[in-house]
Amino acid sequence: MSIHSRAAVRPLVALLLLAAGCQAPSTSGSAARSAPAAPPGEAARSPAPPGEPASSSAPAASGDLSPELVTYASGSLTLHGFLYRPPGPGAFPAIVFNHGSEPLPGWKPDQAQFYVRHGFVLFLPHRRGQGRSRDAGPSINGLDGTSPAFVDALVAQSDDVMAAVAYVAALPEVDRTRIAVAGCSLGGIESLLAAERGTDLVAAIDFAGAAITWANNPPLQDRMKLAARNARVPVFFLQAENDYDTAPSRVLSEEMKRSGKPMRVHIFPPNGSTPRQGHGFCMGGEHPAWGDEVLAFLAEAMHR
Repeated sequence: MSIHSRAAVRPLVALLLLAAGCQAPSTSGSAARSAPAAPPGEAARSPAPPGEPASSSAPAASGDLSPELVTYASGSLTLHGFLYRPPGPGAFPAIVFNHGSEPLPGWKPDQAQFYVRHGFVLFLPHRRGQGRSRDAGPSINGLDGTSPAFVDALVAQSDDVMAAVAYVAALPEVDRTRIAVAGCSLGGIESLLAAERGTDLVAAIDFAGAAITWANNPPLQDRMKLAARNARVPVFFLQAENDYDTAPSRVLSEEMKRSGKPMRVHIFPPNGSTPRQGHGFCMGGEHPAWGDEVLAFLAEAMHR
Protein backbone atom coordinates (compact mmCIF):
# COMPACT_ATOMS: atom_id res chain seq x y z
CA MET A 1 0.00 0.00 0.00
CA SER A 2 1.41 3.32 -0.98
CA ILE A 3 1.81 5.93 1.71
CA HIS A 4 -0.53 8.86 1.25
CA SER A 5 -0.18 12.20 2.94
CA ARG A 6 -2.36 12.62 6.00
CA ALA A 7 -4.54 15.20 4.23
CA ALA A 8 -5.06 13.04 1.18
CA VAL A 9 -5.82 9.81 3.02
CA ARG A 10 -8.64 11.04 5.25
CA PRO A 11 -11.40 10.98 2.61
CA LEU A 12 -10.18 7.56 1.48
CA VAL A 13 -10.12 6.23 5.03
CA ALA A 14 -13.62 7.53 5.70
CA LEU A 15 -14.95 5.92 2.54
CA LEU A 16 -13.25 2.59 3.15
CA LEU A 17 -14.27 2.43 6.78
CA LEU A 18 -17.89 2.69 5.67
CA ALA A 19 -17.54 0.20 2.85
CA ALA A 20 -15.00 -2.43 3.83
CA GLY A 21 -16.43 -4.39 6.76
CA CYS A 22 -15.93 -7.83 5.14
CA GLN A 23 -19.50 -7.60 3.96
CA ALA A 24 -19.25 -8.10 0.22
CA PRO A 25 -18.54 -11.50 -1.29
CA SER A 26 -14.90 -11.89 -2.24
CA THR A 27 -12.82 -14.13 -4.46
CA SER A 28 -9.88 -16.40 -3.78
CA GLY A 29 -7.29 -16.23 -6.51
CA SER A 30 -9.18 -16.08 -9.80
CA ALA A 31 -12.11 -18.22 -8.69
CA ALA A 32 -15.02 -16.86 -6.70
CA ARG A 33 -15.69 -18.51 -3.32
CA SER A 34 -19.25 -19.49 -2.58
CA ALA A 35 -20.75 -17.73 0.43
CA PRO A 36 -24.28 -16.62 1.28
CA ALA A 37 -24.97 -13.15 -0.08
CA ALA A 38 -25.40 -10.55 2.65
CA PRO A 39 -28.42 -8.25 2.41
CA PRO A 40 -27.71 -4.55 1.79
CA GLY A 41 -27.11 -3.50 5.39
CA GLU A 42 -30.24 -4.57 7.19
CA ALA A 43 -32.56 -2.67 4.89
CA ALA A 44 -34.15 -5.78 3.40
CA ARG A 45 -35.37 -7.78 6.39
CA SER A 46 -36.66 -11.35 6.33
CA PRO A 47 -39.29 -13.10 8.44
CA ALA A 48 -38.25 -13.96 11.98
CA PRO A 49 -36.61 -17.33 12.72
CA PRO A 50 -38.51 -19.92 14.81
CA GLY A 51 -39.18 -18.65 18.31
CA GLU A 52 -38.41 -15.02 17.40
CA PRO A 53 -41.35 -12.55 17.42
CA ALA A 54 -42.00 -11.27 13.91
CA SER A 55 -42.01 -7.70 15.21
CA SER A 56 -38.31 -7.96 16.00
CA SER A 57 -37.47 -8.03 12.27
CA ALA A 58 -34.77 -10.63 12.86
CA PRO A 59 -33.40 -12.51 9.85
CA ALA A 60 -34.66 -15.80 8.56
CA ALA A 61 -32.58 -18.95 8.74
CA SER A 62 -29.68 -19.48 6.35
CA GLY A 63 -30.23 -23.07 5.33
CA ASP A 64 -30.74 -24.81 8.70
CA LEU A 65 -28.99 -21.98 10.58
CA SER A 66 -31.24 -19.56 12.41
CA PRO A 67 -29.98 -16.78 14.71
CA GLU A 68 -31.69 -15.36 17.75
CA LEU A 69 -31.64 -11.62 18.34
CA VAL A 70 -30.48 -11.13 21.94
CA THR A 71 -29.75 -8.29 24.36
CA TYR A 72 -26.70 -8.00 26.59
CA ALA A 73 -25.22 -5.36 28.90
CA SER A 74 -21.90 -3.56 28.54
CA GLY A 75 -21.60 -1.51 31.70
CA SER A 76 -24.58 0.83 31.66
CA LEU A 77 -25.21 0.25 27.93
CA THR A 78 -27.82 -2.09 26.50
CA LEU A 79 -26.46 -3.75 23.36
CA HIS A 80 -27.76 -6.33 20.92
CA GLY A 81 -26.40 -9.15 18.81
CA PHE A 82 -27.22 -12.34 16.96
CA LEU A 83 -26.69 -15.73 18.58
CA TYR A 84 -26.36 -19.01 16.68
CA ARG A 85 -26.46 -22.37 18.42
CA PRO A 86 -25.57 -25.79 17.01
CA PRO A 87 -28.17 -28.54 17.52
CA GLY A 88 -27.87 -30.53 20.71
CA PRO A 89 -27.35 -29.79 24.41
CA GLY A 90 -23.65 -28.86 24.41
CA ALA A 91 -21.43 -27.97 26.08
CA PHE A 92 -20.07 -26.31 22.95
CA PRO A 93 -17.00 -24.21 22.27
CA ALA A 94 -17.87 -20.66 21.27
CA ILE A 95 -16.71 -17.86 18.98
CA VAL A 96 -17.44 -14.19 19.54
CA PHE A 97 -17.10 -12.65 16.07
CA ASN A 98 -16.35 -8.93 15.95
CA HIS A 99 -17.72 -7.01 12.98
CA GLY A 100 -15.83 -4.31 11.11
CA SER A 101 -16.78 -0.70 10.46
CA GLU A 102 -20.01 -1.40 8.59
CA PRO A 103 -22.84 0.75 10.01
CA LEU A 104 -25.26 -2.21 9.78
CA PRO A 105 -23.26 -5.38 10.47
CA GLY A 106 -26.25 -7.71 10.09
CA TRP A 107 -26.22 -11.36 11.12
CA LYS A 108 -23.31 -12.70 9.00
CA PRO A 109 -24.67 -16.04 7.78
CA ASP A 110 -21.33 -16.69 6.04
CA GLN A 111 -19.59 -16.91 9.43
CA ALA A 112 -22.38 -19.08 10.82
CA GLN A 113 -22.10 -21.41 7.85
CA PHE A 114 -18.51 -22.08 8.86
CA TYR A 115 -18.39 -21.94 12.65
CA VAL A 116 -21.79 -23.35 13.63
CA ARG A 117 -21.48 -26.28 11.26
CA HIS A 118 -18.16 -27.08 12.91
CA GLY A 119 -19.86 -27.26 16.31
CA PHE A 120 -19.34 -23.75 17.69
CA VAL A 121 -21.84 -21.43 19.32
CA LEU A 122 -21.42 -18.17 17.41
CA PHE A 123 -22.23 -14.75 18.88
CA LEU A 124 -22.20 -11.64 16.70
CA PRO A 125 -22.38 -8.65 19.06
CA HIS A 126 -23.15 -5.22 17.64
CA ARG A 127 -20.91 -2.71 19.38
CA ARG A 128 -22.09 0.71 20.54
CA GLY A 129 -23.05 3.05 17.70
CA GLN A 130 -23.45 0.33 15.05
CA GLY A 131 -26.22 -1.93 13.81
CA ARG A 132 -28.74 -3.03 16.41
CA SER A 133 -26.74 -1.10 19.03
CA ARG A 134 -26.63 2.16 17.06
CA ASP A 135 -28.65 3.99 19.73
CA ALA A 136 -26.17 3.06 22.49
CA GLY A 137 -23.53 5.62 21.50
CA PRO A 138 -21.98 7.63 18.68
CA SER A 139 -20.75 5.78 15.61
CA ILE A 140 -17.01 5.27 15.31
CA ASN A 141 -17.43 6.05 11.62
CA GLY A 142 -17.87 9.71 12.49
CA LEU A 143 -14.24 9.94 13.61
CA ASP A 144 -11.11 10.65 11.60
CA GLY A 145 -9.55 7.22 11.11
CA THR A 146 -6.06 8.69 11.50
CA SER A 147 -6.69 10.35 14.87
CA PRO A 148 -5.95 9.42 18.49
CA ALA A 149 -9.70 9.80 19.15
CA PHE A 150 -10.27 6.89 16.77
CA VAL A 151 -7.93 4.75 18.89
CA ASP A 152 -9.72 5.82 22.07
CA ALA A 153 -13.07 4.80 20.56
CA LEU A 154 -11.71 1.36 19.63
CA VAL A 155 -10.45 0.86 23.18
CA ALA A 156 -13.86 1.91 24.54
CA GLN A 157 -15.58 -0.57 22.23
CA SER A 158 -13.36 -3.35 23.58
CA ASP A 159 -15.54 -3.14 26.71
CA ASP A 160 -18.46 -4.21 24.49
CA VAL A 161 -16.44 -7.16 23.19
CA MET A 162 -15.50 -8.34 26.67
CA ALA A 163 -19.11 -7.96 27.79
CA ALA A 164 -20.10 -10.15 24.84
CA VAL A 165 -17.54 -12.76 25.92
CA ALA A 166 -18.96 -12.70 29.45
CA TYR A 167 -22.49 -13.09 28.05
CA VAL A 168 -21.44 -16.16 26.05
CA ALA A 169 -19.50 -17.64 28.99
CA ALA A 170 -22.69 -17.58 31.07
CA LEU A 171 -24.76 -19.54 28.55
CA PRO A 172 -25.53 -23.04 29.85
CA GLU A 173 -24.79 -24.67 26.49
CA VAL A 174 -21.28 -23.12 26.26
CA ASP A 175 -18.08 -24.62 27.64
CA ARG A 176 -16.59 -21.49 29.18
CA THR A 177 -13.10 -23.00 29.02
CA ARG A 178 -13.28 -22.97 25.19
CA ILE A 179 -14.18 -19.44 24.06
CA ALA A 180 -12.29 -17.49 21.40
CA VAL A 181 -12.74 -14.17 19.64
CA ALA A 182 -12.34 -13.49 15.94
CA GLY A 183 -12.91 -10.45 13.79
CA CYS A 184 -12.24 -8.66 10.54
CA SER A 185 -10.82 -5.17 9.90
CA LEU A 186 -11.88 -3.08 12.92
CA GLY A 187 -13.09 -6.36 14.37
CA GLY A 188 -9.56 -7.70 14.02
CA ILE A 189 -8.29 -4.77 16.08
CA GLU A 190 -10.96 -5.51 18.69
CA SER A 191 -9.92 -9.17 18.78
CA LEU A 192 -6.31 -8.21 19.54
CA LEU A 193 -7.45 -5.80 22.26
CA ALA A 194 -9.54 -8.63 23.71
CA ALA A 195 -6.49 -10.91 23.66
CA GLU A 196 -4.69 -8.35 25.80
CA ARG A 197 -7.45 -8.53 28.40
CA GLY A 198 -7.82 -12.28 28.14
CA THR A 199 -10.68 -12.89 30.57
CA ASP A 200 -12.67 -16.05 29.70
CA LEU A 201 -10.69 -16.42 26.43
CA VAL A 202 -8.33 -19.07 25.11
CA ALA A 203 -7.49 -17.57 21.69
CA ALA A 204 -7.98 -14.64 19.30
CA ILE A 205 -8.08 -14.44 15.49
CA ASP A 206 -7.21 -11.13 13.82
CA PHE A 207 -8.24 -10.88 10.17
CA ALA A 208 -6.65 -7.77 8.62
CA GLY A 209 -6.92 -5.59 11.72
CA ALA A 210 -5.85 -2.01 10.87
CA ALA A 211 -5.00 -2.84 7.24
CA ILE A 212 -6.66 0.40 6.09
CA THR A 213 -5.50 2.80 8.78
CA TRP A 214 -2.14 1.40 9.91
CA ALA A 215 0.25 3.53 7.84
CA ASN A 216 -1.40 6.82 8.76
CA ASN A 217 -2.19 6.33 12.44
CA PRO A 218 0.97 5.97 14.58
CA PRO A 219 -1.06 6.06 17.83
CA LEU A 220 -3.01 3.03 16.60
CA GLN A 221 0.25 1.26 15.73
CA ASP A 222 1.58 1.92 19.23
CA ARG A 223 -1.63 0.74 20.92
CA MET A 224 -1.79 -2.48 18.90
CA LYS A 225 1.90 -3.20 19.52
CA LEU A 226 1.25 -2.80 23.25
CA ALA A 227 -1.72 -5.19 23.03
CA ALA A 228 0.44 -7.71 21.14
CA ARG A 229 3.19 -7.56 23.77
CA ASN A 230 0.64 -7.94 26.56
CA ALA A 231 -1.54 -10.60 24.93
CA ARG A 232 -2.66 -13.22 27.42
CA VAL A 233 -3.84 -15.77 24.83
CA PRO A 234 -2.47 -17.00 21.48
CA VAL A 235 -3.30 -14.82 18.46
CA PHE A 236 -3.56 -15.85 14.80
CA PHE A 237 -2.95 -13.01 12.31
CA LEU A 238 -4.36 -13.62 8.82
CA GLN A 239 -4.47 -11.49 5.67
CA ALA A 240 -4.51 -11.86 1.92
CA GLU A 241 -1.40 -10.68 0.10
CA ASN A 242 -3.38 -8.05 -1.84
CA ASP A 243 -4.99 -6.45 1.23
CA TYR A 244 -4.47 -2.69 1.62
CA ASP A 245 -1.45 -3.21 3.90
CA THR A 246 -0.02 -6.45 5.32
CA ALA A 247 2.30 -4.62 7.73
CA PRO A 248 -0.07 -5.04 10.71
CA SER A 249 0.09 -8.85 10.60
CA ARG A 250 3.83 -8.91 10.01
CA VAL A 251 4.72 -6.30 12.62
CA LEU A 252 2.33 -7.44 15.34
CA SER A 253 3.20 -11.12 15.03
CA GLU A 254 6.88 -10.20 15.31
CA GLU A 255 6.08 -8.09 18.37
CA MET A 256 4.47 -11.13 20.00
CA LYS A 257 7.33 -13.39 18.97
CA ARG A 258 9.90 -11.07 20.57
CA SER A 259 7.80 -11.02 23.73
CA GLY A 260 7.69 -14.81 23.88
CA LYS A 261 3.94 -14.92 23.27
CA PRO A 262 2.33 -17.77 21.28
CA MET A 263 1.12 -16.64 17.88
CA ARG A 264 0.64 -17.65 14.26
CA VAL A 265 0.73 -15.55 11.12
CA HIS A 266 -0.18 -16.38 7.53
CA ILE A 267 -0.25 -13.99 4.59
CA PHE A 268 -2.34 -15.92 2.07
CA PRO A 269 -2.17 -15.59 -1.73
CA PRO A 270 -4.18 -12.75 -3.29
CA ASN A 271 -7.93 -12.86 -2.78
CA GLY A 272 -9.38 -11.45 -5.98
CA SER A 273 -7.62 -8.68 -7.83
CA THR A 274 -8.18 -5.49 -5.80
CA PRO A 275 -7.23 -4.34 -2.30
CA ARG A 276 -10.90 -4.29 -1.33
CA GLN A 277 -11.31 -7.91 -2.38
CA GLY A 278 -8.12 -8.71 -0.50
CA HIS A 279 -9.57 -7.04 2.58
CA GLY A 280 -12.68 -9.21 2.21
CA PHE A 281 -10.65 -12.39 2.71
CA CYS A 282 -12.37 -12.91 6.05
CA MET A 283 -15.62 -14.00 4.38
CA GLY A 284 -16.75 -17.39 5.62
CA GLY A 285 -18.88 -20.04 3.92
CA GLU A 286 -18.58 -23.81 3.85
CA HIS A 287 -14.95 -23.99 2.71
CA PRO A 288 -13.12 -20.67 3.12
CA ALA A 289 -9.45 -20.64 2.15
CA TRP A 290 -8.52 -19.99 5.77
CA GLY A 291 -10.84 -22.63 7.25
CA ASP A 292 -8.47 -25.54 7.89
CA GLU A 293 -5.80 -23.36 9.48
CA VAL A 294 -8.29 -21.57 11.74
CA LEU A 295 -9.76 -24.89 12.87
CA ALA A 296 -6.27 -26.25 13.60
CA PHE A 297 -5.39 -23.12 15.59
CA LEU A 298 -8.61 -23.34 17.61
CA ALA A 299 -8.20 -27.08 18.20
CA GLU A 300 -4.73 -26.49 19.65
CA ALA A 301 -5.88 -23.58 21.82
CA MET A 302 -9.01 -25.40 23.00
CA HIS A 303 -7.45 -28.87 23.16
CA ARG A 304 -10.42 -30.19 21.16
